[in-house]
Amino acid sequence: MTTMSFIFVVIFGLLGLAVGSFLNVAVSRVPAGLSVVRPRSACPRCATPIAARDNIPVVSWLLLGRRCRACRVAIPARYPLMEALTALLFAAEALRFGWSEALPAVLVFTAGLLALAACDAERFLLPRRLLYPTLGLTAALLLTAAAATGQWHRLGVTAACGAGGFAVFFALHWMRPAWLGFGDVRLAGLLGTGLGWLGPWYLVLALLAGSATGLLVGIALMAAGRATRRTRLPFGLFLAAGAIAALLVGAPVVHWYESMSDPYATGAPLTPVRD
Repeated sequence: MTTMSFIFVVIFGLLGLAVGSFLNVAVSRVPAGLSVVRPRSACPRCATPIAARDNIPVVSWLLLGRRCRACRVAIPARYPLMEALTALLFAAEALRFGWSEALPAVLVFTAGLLALAACDAERFLLPRRLLYPTLGLTAALLLTAAAATGQWHRLGVTAACGAGGFAVFFALHWMRPAWLGFGDVRLAGLLGTGLGWLGPWYLVLALLAGSATGLLVGIALMAAGRATRRTRLPFGLFLAAGAIAALLVGAPVVHWYESMSDPYATGAPLTPVRD
């Protein structure tokens, strides 16, 4: 990695820390119907406003000993974890995609998925006030990328994947509402939109990976006696994880499958391409 590439990745990692801090606010407030702008952040127990020195991502949580400065109530680990994970994913995606026209859409898509996954894990809820803005902004940024590069066919595939993901999950929800909440149906449309730019097989990979992960977690919990067949699991969390995995490490799997499906494949190493 060159020095410029390293600086590029670090910059996006720092951006991820700041975005992760905002996502924590969104996860805490949006499900309750509160504004993410006002009032300023405060301790939920003693209502003491959080000073700027105590609002540095990850660092402040460590320096405060994981507790509120005023009342000493414990600060949930979700806050630094969200900040650190967002920073790690932003840096990884900057390294994976480089400075491409689609990178802003990828980052917005990832940030939205992280917030939705956290809401689903904590409340079994995929708020429309998070999902729709993520969908709209991701689509707008991909439209901008298509206009900048002339890759209108990719935008068409994106639209088809978004509609297709929504339609498939809508059919599953209609046949067996107990299997899927309608929030999962909307999320499938978002996944299709966010991954369709790379190609339809990325969406398939994300759905398979997310479903398999959810199934394995459910089986493990039942084997440990911590769940039954009727226990609810945050399926949106697993779908989001599958989508992020497809973004970051899906290319070798997709290229391998496409080469295996091509009867004229020579078996020669694939030329690296930037999606």
